[in-house]
Amino acid sequence: MRAVQMWIDRVCDRDSIPQCIYDMFFTPDGENLMVAAGNKVLVYGASDGVMLRSLKGHKDTVYCLSCARDGQHFASGAADKTVIIWSREKNEGVLKYSHNDSVQCLSYSPVSSQLLSCACSDIGLWSQEQKSVSRHKLPSKACSCSWTNDGQFFAVGMYSGLISIRNKNADEKVRIERPEQSPVWCLSWNPSKEDPYDFLTVCDWSQKLSYYQLNGKQIGKDRSLDFDPCCLSYYGVGEFAVIGGSNKKAGLYSRDGVLLTAVGDIQQAWVWSCRARPKKNNYIAVGCQDGSVVLYQLNFNTIHGLYKDRYAFRDRMTEVVVQHLVTDERVKIRCRDLVKKIAVFKNKVAVQLPERIVVYEMTGTEWNSSQYKIKERINRNFECSLLVLCSCNVVLCQDKSLLCLSLSGEKEREWMMESNVRYMKVIGGPVGREGLLVGLRNGQVLKIFVDNPFPMLVIKQQTPIRCLDLNLSRTKLAVVDEPGMLSVYDVTTTRLLWQEPNANSVAWNTQCQDMISFTGGGVLSIKASNFPAHQQRQQGFVVGFIGSKIFCLHSSNMNSAEVPQSAPLMQYLERRMFPEALMVARLGVTDGDWKKLAEEALESMDLETSKKSFIRVKNIRFLELIHSIEERKRRGEADSQVFVGDVYAHQRKTKEASDMYKKAGKEEMAMQMFTDLRQFERAKEFVGSKGESSAVKQLVTKQADWFKNTNEPQTACDMYLAAGDYISAVEIMGENGWVDRLLNVVHEVGRSNTPVLNKCASYLRKFEKDMYAAEVYEMLGDNQSLVSLYVETHQWTNAFSLSAKHPELSDAVYVPYAAWLVERDQFEEAQAALAKAGKQKEASELLQQLASCAVNESRFNDASYYHWMMAKSLLDQATRESQEENGSSDAIEAMVQRFHYYYQLAETYYAYHYVQQFTDQPFTSMQPEVLFNIAKFLENRIIKTVPPGISRVTVYLSLAKQSRSMGAHRLARHSYDKLKSLRVASHLQEAVDNGIISCRSKPFQDKEELFPLCYRCSNSNALVNSPGNFCTNCQQPFVHSFVSFEILPLVEFFLEDDISDEEALKLIRSEAPRRKTSKWKETQRGDTQTLIFDDEDDEGDKEQDPFIRLLNAEYGGGSEFVPVVVNRSVLESMHRMEVFVRRWGRGAPIRNQYYKSLMPDISISHCTSCNQFFNMDDFELQILSKGHCPFCRRAPHSTVA
Repeated sequence: MRAVQMWIDRVCDRDSIPQCIYDMFFTPDGENLMVAAGNKVLVYGASDGVMLRSLKGHKDTVYCLSCARDGQHFASGAADKTVIIWSREKNEGVLKYSHNDSVQCLSYSPVSSQLLSCACSDIGLWSQEQKSVSRHKLPSKACSCSWTNDGQFFAVGMYSGLISIRNKNADEKVRIERPEQSPVWCLSWNPSKEDPYDFLTVCDWSQKLSYYQLNGKQIGKDRSLDFDPCCLSYYGVGEFAVIGGSNKKAGLYSRDGVLLTAVGDIQQAWVWSCRARPKKNNYIAVGCQDGSVVLYQLNFNTIHGLYKDRYAFRDRMTEVVVQHLVTDERVKIRCRDLVKKIAVFKNKVAVQLPERIVVYEMTGTEWNSSQYKIKERINRNFECSLLVLCSCNVVLCQDKSLLCLSLSGEKEREWMMESNVRYMKVIGGPVGREGLLVGLRNGQVLKIFVDNPFPMLVIKQQTPIRCLDLNLSRTKLAVVDEPGMLSVYDVTTTRLLWQEPNANSVAWNTQCQDMISFTGGGVLSIKASNFPAHQQRQQGFVVGFIGSKIFCLHSSNMNSAEVPQSAPLMQYLERRMFPEALMVARLGVTDGDWKKLAEEALESMDLETSKKSFIRVKNIRFLELIHSIEERKRRGEADSQVFVGDVYAHQRKTKEASDMYKKAGKEEMAMQMFTDLRQFERAKEFVGSKGESSAVKQLVTKQADWFKNTNEPQTACDMYLAAGDYISAVEIMGENGWVDRLLNVVHEVGRSNTPVLNKCASYLRKFEKDMYAAEVYEMLGDNQSLVSLYVETHQWTNAFSLSAKHPELSDAVYVPYAAWLVERDQFEEAQAALAKAGKQKEASELLQQLASCAVNESRFNDASYYHWMMAKSLLDQATRESQEENGSSDAIEAMVQRFHYYYQLAETYYAYHYVQQFTDQPFTSMQPEVLFNIAKFLENRIIKTVPPGISRVTVYLSLAKQSRSMGAHRLARHSYDKLKSLRVASHLQEAVDNGIISCRSKPFQDKEELFPLCYRCSNSNALVNSPGNFCTNCQQPFVHSFVSFEILPLVEFFLEDDISDEEALKLIRSEAPRRKTSKWKETQRGDTQTLIFDDEDDEGDKEQDPFIRLLNAEYGGGSEFVPVVVNRSVLESMHRMEVFVRRWGRGAPIRNQYYKSLMPDISISHCTSCNQFFNMDDFELQILSKGHCPFCRRAPHSTVA
């Protein structure tokens, strides 16, 4: 660094007595310098040092100055105890206020107009917003003051060594007591905004430099100054500090307190003030006790080092930044001392400091996570002009001498040159044997190896050497001499290859051995091989050339620039030097340049270069072409004209391609090319030369394809028909709905062309021309497609007729027919259809799914019907298997058991449907007696198991409500007790609780007329504790009417073992002696008819009935059920109108069930489909309202009474 004196002025009074310069400052714009000299404030022009004006207002010596942040006002304080606020624009005072003692220092807030003035015994705070000055006492005389960057705190240094840190209201927050108790003559907060906290720089007359945080904690240790400091000012943005004092010079210090250099020559008197110029940070003004005012310009030398892609430079005088030129990643090394020289080699950096050389080595491989650590120290002070680093050595240059040291500092060898060394560079080599390229002032270029004591002469010039560089292969040497001539030599022969004038630096490309860059006169030149150089504007010296990036050092900044490689690429292409052009392209060119290289290489049949270039631009089409050419060459094709024609065709150079094909005798290839390009007229020229009908047909087909793609279907269709391509023509007809033309094609091609007819039929089906499609399928004899057509259009009659002729098509007809029926809720017909198709399993699964869905959706009436259908299906299947010879008895028995299971589920869901309606709907039309009977029936059914979907709570709640209304209070209390053990829904809980309470007030008994009567034993059964749906006395099962669910007077009887069902039916139907059954007598006298009821012989008739006598004889009153077994005589005595037979079908594996009505006067209906019994009046009402049996939903003609 050098300090150049720009101007100087000496201030004296009228008697020529020098006036001490106690303080000064630059205006914020850097245009003026304000100086406190004597009792005046002098205004200088900062650039030329001309005194512009002298401001008078104080009566005694001016000690301090300070400028407001906006630069419009500044303040001065003097020994006359006053502070004057000056207007910079008018150069006159606008305000004055006074202290009790002389004013020692001033400081404006950096964020507001608040002014801090410090006197011997107090401090004052003034701002434009307030009229008065607020004063605060100090314990000692103030010597210096400074504000923090945010203007919230200020520090005051005092003569007693105290430092007081206060907020902007002057309330003291921290007090620092210096142990030496020496006057704190200068202090300042660092203006840097990059630091995480503010820190205070303090200089006192104990000759110490210290740093403190805002909380008063000291940072680091005190540094010795060896002089009494009188002024402190920060330079730039806080990276340096300028300190002057009794040593009669101003020193530049780092922010850590390291002395870097002295600013200018030694002064003749103490330095009392120093300031850095704003806007232009390389200027410093110094004021001395002898009245001299001096402005210096600081010129910082660029200290840097370079090795390939690693560049190191000095930052903030004490730090080294290592930068990767390609990735721009950086690592900082903090040396904490003045950096004088830098050398870089691979992962090592050598730094020369004032008293030592430190070698750093990089740890890790990733830049973002790496750092440099100290590897070696050489604790000696060297004076050198050049410094280079090798893997195991450090080489220093001083004039003619080159000194080689080991990393530990031991001298290994020394070379003495014939002239001063001007340039030195490491060119690499094995570890411990690296080579150096050395340029001398006398024009010699030497090569030195660190393990060899003898330098080797490479070339000899007549002019001093300025810069050197070797190319990648070390076969060419570039030399820049002092006059600026660039010369390139062949290292082996020392022959001069070429020269270029006006050069000041040179660098070979590290990735291309024949490319070089050089600068001179503000122009950057790039030269490839012996071609003319490409030039562009670029300031600075070129120091590196990596790929397509140029690195130039301008002033102290390293600038990188992307340089286009298009010019050298085109130079190589003009000479058909494709491998060299590929090497240049890899340095970085545009996609267009890559494409041009690839195409020209391909036209010249340099397939390797072309392939690599097309890979770079990701052109798959040309890569496939290259692969095709390579494969054809391997197969023995050697006609390069055809290959070039293919290349031209891919480049859309059709004229050149057709000419090449014609020269090679490949006219068909030209025809194919023009056909693909839809240039049919030009293609016909090549067809005419061949005259082949197949070629003509192919061309017509291609032309038809083109018309089709260009949305001209009529023309395309005609051309397809002309070419005999019926399939394509039919597709166009189908896409456009031309039914008439499709029919014409059907009649034209005949049944021999099956694919065309199938295509026509598919389109006719699409357009719903089913009759025509059926004719086509009949013409083809395609029964499978024909039946598919019938099924798709729901022509079931035709489908059944066709399946009758072809039984193998039954599945294709009946399975879709069943699905169609299911969609229309015709499940019984659907099941029959599946059965016809032999899909018993699918039929059963269908019913199971319907039943499950009905239960899940609480449609219990439907669930009952589906379970009945499942039971009937199982019975039918068991009947069929029982009639077959190979039927399994176990399987049939299992089916019968499942039949009974589903039949009982159907009855249960049928009854639960009415209970669920009663509980879920607000109103019901059913009589309480009916609901009572149904609930009681369900209670008996769910004693052991509860079917899915049925709620015990619903059953018992309905039973409890109807029991209360019918007077069965004991049964009601029993039902509520059951509900207590069940989980009741919250909205029903209140009704249950109320029912329980009200039931307590009723007698604990049931009405006797509600007790179920057993018609076999004539005993009444209790409502509570019933074991099931049978008599507790004789165990005879009850038979219910499946509308009102009252118990019917039916008693089941069984046949003797030797009586078959057919014989029993015959005996029942035979005419037997009739007993009197009616008790009504009719008489007619004249016009009067009379009916008289006579029951005198009733008991006698009963005693004469053989069945009644059999009941009385066989009833034993035991706990086990004793069935009623009748013989032939009893059967003959029965009246056929009093016997009901449950018949399950001819050949069914279940025998008939026989019931005798004990009260013939009660009319009973029997459904022969589901074998359920009904009260005749109820049944007829259901038939009238629903039109079918309420249980099995069959029509009324299926029932008899």
